[in-house]
Amino acid sequence: MVYVVIAIIAYLIGSINFSILISERKAGYDIRQKGSGNAGTTNVLRNLGKKYAAITLICDVLKGVVAIGIAVVAGNIVKDANNALLVQIAGIAVVLGHTFPIFFGFRGGKGVATSLGILLITNWQIGLICLVFGVVLIALTRVVSMGSMAAAVLFPVLTLFIGGEYYIVQGSGLGNGYFIYSVILAIIVIFNHRENIKRILSGSENKISFKK
Repeated sequence: MVYVVIAIIAYLIGSINFSILISERKAGYDIRQKGSGNAGTTNVLRNLGKKYAAITLICDVLKGVVAIGIAVVAGNIVKDANNALLVQIAGIAVVLGHTFPIFFGFRGGKGVATSLGILLITNWQIGLICLVFGVVLIALTRVVSMGSMAAAVLFPVLTLFIGGEYYIVQGSGLGNGYFIYSVILAIIVIFNHRENIKRILSGSENKISFKK
C-alpha cells in the first residue's frame, strides 16, 4: 500500500504546475496560450522574463526533491519497505504528474527541471554532469530542447559508469534497478519533446537569444 500512496502523492506534487499558476496570477493568462504552448520554464522566459522563469525553474526542481524526500521518509517509517523502489516510484510519478497534471487538464510541461531535481537529490554526481552537459550544449546551439534531450540520454549512460553511492538512499538495491529507472525517465522526457524533434529536423526550432 505504501508504494501506491507514494505514487499518488508524488503525482499530485508533480501536478502543481507553477508556470501556469505564475502566468495566471502575474499576467492574467495561461502560459499554454502563449509562445510554444508549453507549460515550462523556457516558455515563461520568452513571455514573462527572467525573474518568473527563474522562480518557475526553482519550483519545478524542488518538486522532484520534495517527492523523493517524502518517499525516503515513508521508507524509513514503514517497516520492510524497499526504500530504493519507493524512490524510483516517486521519481517517475512526479515527472508524470508534471507532464500530465490532473489539476490542469493533463496538459503540463516536459519534466526536465523536475527530473533535474530528482537526479541531484539521488546522485549529485550524475545530476551535476547532466546539468553542465545540457547547459553547455544549449549555449553552443541556443536550442534548449537539444540540451534537455541530450542530458536525458546522458542520464542512463552515466548510470552504467557512476553508481553505488547515492545521496538520498544508501544500499537497499537502488543500484540494481536504477538503470531501468533512468531509461524510463529519459524516455518520458524525449517523448515530451517529440514536437521539438520534428522542428529540429525541419530546421524551424526556436532558439533563445542570450543578448535579450
